[in-house]
Amino acid sequence: MDDRLMTIERHIIEQQRTHGGKGDFSAVLSQIVFAAKVVSAQVAQAGLAENILGGTGDTNVTGDDVQKLDVFANRVFINALSYIGKVCVMASEEEDGIILVPDKYPKGDYVVMFDPLDGSSNIDVDVSIGTIFSIFKRLTKEGDGTLEDCLQPGYKQFGAGYVIYSSSTVLVYSTGEGVNGFTLDPSVGEFVLSHPDIKTPKRGKIYSANEAYYNYWKPGTKAYIDHLKSDGNAHKKPYSLRYIGSLVADFHRNLLKGGIFLYPEDTIDPKKPTGKLRLLYEANPLAFIVEQAGGYASTGYERILDIAPAKLHQRVPLIIGSKDDVLEYEEFARKNK
Repeated sequence: MDDRLMTIERHIIEQQRTHGGKGDFSAVLSQIVFAAKVVSAQVAQAGLAENILGGTGDTNVTGDDVQKLDVFANRVFINALSYIGKVCVMASEEEDGIILVPDKYPKGDYVVMFDPLDGSSNIDVDVSIGTIFSIFKRLTKEGDGTLEDCLQPGYKQFGAGYVIYSSSTVLVYSTGEGVNGFTLDPSVGEFVLSHPDIKTPKRGKIYSANEAYYNYWKPGTKAYIDHLKSDGNAHKKPYSLRYIGSLVADFHRNLLKGGIFLYPEDTIDPKKPTGKLRLLYEANPLAFIVEQAGGYASTGYERILDIAPAKLHQRVPLIIGSKDDVLEYEEFARKNK
């Protein structure tokens, strides 16, 4: 193999050697990579294979319609991580409570949380979707993992990443020492390093938000968006609006090109007064990634990674992207409450 051709498995092993690890964390990452390949193959068959597209008629614990691919992806990740003996507990956006490793398998030191198929409602119209994952070290000493192991603040993550299923499948992850992206080469079935040492620009020229909610936003958010659309911002000309409506896709674009993604608090749904996105499955892992790339993630008032979770499916506002843009949003939010 060409020494310049870095597969994700080789990258994981070399990181393990650098840190003198025994391979448990590497095994967890490798199984996530495997599960992503399985999901990618199934996503690529959408519209061709039977019983892939469409909803199940159910809603998940957070009130979203469950798609058939949600169920499939959720099961793939649970099965891939259960038997390896390195994980003690899991949690998924699709499951009400924690997911225990079956008794027949040994329990390990790691906690894995994931959104198995973010944006799955878009699959019917061929819009990019993704997987988001987060890895922690357990707090309890042995045996089955507990809710306590899952409810850790984001700054304690040992690793996090996401997969985007689009024109190509790209897996981006960090273990706390920078961010790297790998593109799946379908001809050999391997993720190959394609985006080494990702650094997001300190300020972007793009904002991503659902402006249909403008009338329901708080004054600070309205004022900030008006500022971006004027010629009084840092670029002296309006920012460009780019909004796909698929979190992973919007985040991925802004990570590479610079920009800010906003899903702020609003008053449109009294049941979700503090935002829509989930702290453990979406906000925490993406915040970890963006900070490792030089960006920042906030609720508008506090750093995402500092929040102490109170429950598995806790929702938060998410303002994430280029650091100077997010810090500027915080100024507007605090001045215009």
